Amino acid sequence: MTDDGVSRVKSLRLPVGESDASSRLDDFLAARLSHLSRMRIAALLARGDCAVGGAKAQAGRRLAAGEVVELMLAEDEGSNAMTPEPLPLEIVYEDADLVVVVKPAGMLVHPTRGVKGGTLANALAYHLNRNAQTVVRPGLVHRLDRATSGLLAVAKTREANARLAGHFQRRLVEKRYVAVLEGAVREDALVIDAPVGRVAESSPAWGVTGEGKPAETRLRVLERRAARTLVELEPLTGRTNQLRVHCAHAGHPVAGDVWYARDPFPRLCLHASRLSFRHPSTNEWVEFASPAPEGLLAALEISGENRVPASI
Repeated sequence: MTDDGVSRVKSLRLPVGESDASSRLDDFLAARLSHLSRMRIAALLARGDCAVGGAKAQAGRRLAAGEVVELMLAEDEGSNAMTPEPLPLEIVYEDADLVVVVKPAGMLVHPTRGVKGGTLANALAYHLNRNAQTVVRPGLVHRLDRATSGLLAVAKTREANARLAGHFQRRLVEKRYVAVLEGAVREDALVIDAPVGRVAESSPAWGVTGEGKPAETRLRVLERRAARTLVELEPLTGRTNQLRVHCAHAGHPVAGDVWYARDPFPRLCLHASRLSFRHPSTNEWVEFASPAPEGLLAALEISGENRVPASI
């Protein structure tokens, strides 16, 4: 930023390789610009600060090998996103290419305009750069809602970031969640197949709508109680808020869901418990697991008629 408070702007040129062919522009930028949040990338695209082949391009544009993506970027753009902070991290696995962590409920994955610190990205920036010879930028190739806890894979190199992002884009990743749902789910297993999209002038903004994108979730009952049910959820697609929307659509919202649940609870009872994918360097199939937190399981012990404790 200049002395008069005006941000300097720099131009970036990002060539599209064979491995990036057919990728969406926003996914391509997220993989290449790991220091920027998806929100920041969306804002850049909306402002028209990105061009492909000399023409302004939209987020969903499919790229072709050999094209060049040109981006106008303020020098301080996203600088807050990677401010290191010595925050606690629960690390499940780490090597030279990636780190797998457990995000607690209530923590943002990435800073926003209103929240600049205390996020998982800030904690990772500190952890990855404590002893690094060069700056390591956490590659956040997927996200969890602020209220959702669980496993996240984070790339430590540009190559690992690009490869993992490609795996997630092509749905070559297996994800499982555990959740406590309101009510007793009668079926032992079911498939929820309902399109999810934005619902105009509605709160919440996302729901099942005929104008939405195809979405499918597998549900398996793990344990039943009188008022609530412990289930495993497998999202076969990756729509925004898909699991919360689908469970509510099936008549069994996730306990603690401030959008859909009928009874209050101190947290959203949704946890990313299993994550499997091919390692970005070895191509070996790797699997990681995280047990459901006690605070989530406590929802099974509380019926909808009982008073909810202040904290768990």
